[in-house]
Amino acid sequence: MAFLDQSLLSFIIFILLLLLVPFSATGSLVGQIKHYQGQNQPYVGVNIGTDVSNFLSPSDLVLFLQLQRITDVRLYDPNPDILKAFAHTKIRVIVGVPNNQLIGIGSSNATAVTWVRWNVAAYYPRTLITAISVGDEVLTSLPSVASLLLPAMEALYSALVAVNLENLVKVSTPHSASVILDPFPPSQSFFNTSMTKYLSPIIEFLSRTKAPVMMNFYPYYVFMENKGVVPLDNSLFKPLMPSKEMVDPNTLLHYTNVLDAMIDSAYFSMKNLNVTDVVVLVTETGWPSKGDAMEPYATIDNADMYNSNLIKHVLDRSGTPLHPEFTSSVYIYELFNEDLRSPPISEGSWGLFYGNTTPVYLLHVSGTGTFLANDTTNKTYCVASDEVDNRTLQAALDWACGPGWANCSEIQPGEPCYQPNSARSHASYAFDSYYQKEGKAAGSCDFKGVAMITTTDPSFGSCIFPGSKKTVENKTEEADNSTQPSGACSIRPLTNMMNSLIKLQNNHLGVICTLAIAVILFIPFCNI
Repeated sequence: MAFLDQSLLSFIIFILLLLLVPFSATGSLVGQIKHYQGQNQPYVGVNIGTDVSNFLSPSDLVLFLQLQRITDVRLYDPNPDILKAFAHTKIRVIVGVPNNQLIGIGSSNATAVTWVRWNVAAYYPRTLITAISVGDEVLTSLPSVASLLLPAMEALYSALVAVNLENLVKVSTPHSASVILDPFPPSQSFFNTSMTKYLSPIIEFLSRTKAPVMMNFYPYYVFMENKGVVPLDNSLFKPLMPSKEMVDPNTLLHYTNVLDAMIDSAYFSMKNLNVTDVVVLVTETGWPSKGDAMEPYATIDNADMYNSNLIKHVLDRSGTPLHPEFTSSVYIYELFNEDLRSPPISEGSWGLFYGNTTPVYLLHVSGTGTFLANDTTNKTYCVASDEVDNRTLQAALDWACGPGWANCSEIQPGEPCYQPNSARSHASYAFDSYYQKEGKAAGSCDFKGVAMITTTDPSFGSCIFPGSKKTVENKTEEADNSTQPSGACSIRPLTNMMNSLIKLQNNHLGVICTLAIAVILFIPFCNI
């Protein structure tokens, strides 16, 4: 068979692109729909407290957030240097009104106008401010100014209207979970009657302005206050046997974790006020990694388990039992341990990182790419997860070394990584080979949930993992062609291109047929 020369290859690609033209209008429409949907997909953000020794400079903070692929943050006050540093970064920001400013804003429309002018309009749209969180848990922590909360929200909203930002920047206020009574079963939940006179008009305001209700939900505290009633596994998102799931006797809905039950309790509470069109945004949730003798469950393992499973739960977009069609976005409390906070110990131990950006623990976020991989050195590896049976690992190992095209030569008999001769050891090497080859792309360290990302180098002795090598195998056209005889054509780059085109056209039948015909015509010209 004659080899395909460069001119003929170019001609085939040219004809292929011409065949795709009739479908370009449909593809554009699909792209617009996907873009719109993407803006409304659930996300995981972080709260940024600043009671930290040697807090990062604003520019270093931005670089760190970008390294961790964090795109959504919440600030407790409108720090001008940080807001300015976020300009042109695409990081979305909720900016907070401190509680001590509520009286002034709630008592004076002019003060609200000035606040919006200096803290929102001065930065938008260069800095993507998405919402104003008015105070923090005001109804429960500062009841003396509760009557000024709604007036402050309305004044800020009016100030946004004046600068045409009311549809781009939402106004809401974070509530403590304690504003909801009888949170389980969720169907029996209702807002604290002593606060209804404040909550009812606030919820109506949120409905009218299409803003979310902001809730600070901590399964940690639910567990600590109900030990013996609420199992730890339910609080940590651990997989449960059906017999351990919490069942709402009124709706017969099954709850596998505490956070979903808390979110649904907010929906039922709003329904009791005849409001059903306001979504829940979880502005704070997390688990402390350290505590005193009174908090034995504040451990690194539990914090890691909770936040890792939380991230996967949100990004899986599974919703709640009551609203499976909608998944609430969440903000983890918090980015850094705030070592300057007052006792107890747990108060300064909610962070994912220490103030110097060293991770407090390694999040197990397989399948989410480099998002929050705690990788401060750009060195991450993919290894087999703990507690996975050998049969499952072997199946994943077979796929990685076969269809996955991982380089498994080092785990063959007599090679440096053959010992220990176990499915777990071999799978870890193969997983990392595939992960590095794919450029650490999202989903490349998953293998149906049996792999996890780590920043700990798994190399040992003379066995050097792919992520540790100076030259990592990359999936490039040059590498592909290096395995071909001189002058031979490579079908993989064209296949990759066609796969991409299929995705862009949303699997349009006509495009698929066209591509299939092109492949059939193309193969005979190659020495395969």
